[in-house]
Amino acid sequence: MVFIVIIIASFLLQMVLPWWIVIVIAFATCGIIGKTGKISFWQPFLAIFTLWIAMALFKSLPNHNVLATRVAEMLSVKLWPIVLVVTGLLGGLAAGISGYCGYHFRKAMISMKTPA
Repeated sequence: MVFIVIIIASFLLQMVLPWWIVIVIAFATCGIIGKTGKISFWQPFLAIFTLWIAMALFKSLPNHNVLATRVAEMLSVKLWPIVLVVTGLLGGLAAGISGYCGYHFRKAMISMKTPA
């Protein structure tokens, strides 16, 4: 459920908002419906990793990877798929950490409400 919510919301909102909206979406989603810490990290990570790689391929394949190849050369990398994977990993890591923080934020707020 977390995966589906994050991937759909991120896809729609990234069309009109900056890239870092995925951090807000992952934090809010895992803060509301995250079940465990493991789910709250890995589901946003995989959702954004998948989304960003799919979108990069969708935009790169029609032009025969010209821009991706130039960026790879600029970064002293021989192959453009390496740049693609690194981009997915960075986005996934940002979303995963944000989701994990959202889950623990909710747990902290719940523990503050209940008297000890």
